[in-house]
Amino acid sequence: MLRRLPVEKMGESNLGWLRSKFHFSFAEYYNEKNINFGVLRVINDDYIAPGTGFPTHPHRDMEIISYVIEGKLTHKDSMGNESTLERGEVQYMSAGTGVTHSEYNKHAEDTRILQIWVLPDRKGHTPNYGEYKFKYEDRIGKWLHFVSSKEGDAPIKVNQDVNFYVTEIEAGKEMEFEVKEGRQAYVVQIEGKSEINSTAMNPRDGLETIGESLKIAALEKSHILVIEMKEREDLK
Repeated sequence: MLRRLPVEKMGESNLGWLRSKFHFSFAEYYNEKNINFGVLRVINDDYIAPGTGFPTHPHRDMEIISYVIEGKLTHKDSMGNESTLERGEVQYMSAGTGVTHSEYNKHAEDTRILQIWVLPDRKGHTPNYGEYKFKYEDRIGKWLHFVSSKEGDAPIKVNQDVNFYVTEIEAGKEMEFEVKEGRQAYVVQIEGKSEINSTAMNPRDGLETIGESLKIAALEKSHILVIEMKEREDLK
């Protein structure tokens, strides 16, 4: 089963300094039929204006991954971490029992990120932060597996049975992604245009699949994220 979520149908917000598209209910956007997809609770496609950002604020009991698409993102948190990430680099935070952090664009150009929240396997984990400055070429023409559970083999490990993959496919090329029985996946067409199982995907579109593997044909250079997880009847 496939279901496309075109960017035009997403929730949105424009605060001037922050322009967002919401794949799922968030902030002032509420849709009772679109709260989450399995353990995936939030995907916000954010543009942060130069010299602005999210001031220090708290989180708890959530696995938070930020994927930088354009510009630079500077992170600072109550655990003593501070760093700046660029295109294709990733930060993650297990908020657990509680953490505060800020995220700023301290540079001259817009910063675009995907801010992704995953429900943890239980409450009360010890807070944790990490980052990976992947080589961009590690995703060109292949799947870069960058997030997994603690039992998985990705470099970033979170407290949930979930896997993140990203690729960049040249125009005219094809790739496949297997979704096994009992599993489901969410796709973000970050950049470019493609066809996924003959479904047209435009920039910033989302796509749900339950138990159906994917054949992706890039109509133009395509930057694509796939978040794969166990199918959850109680969280559909």
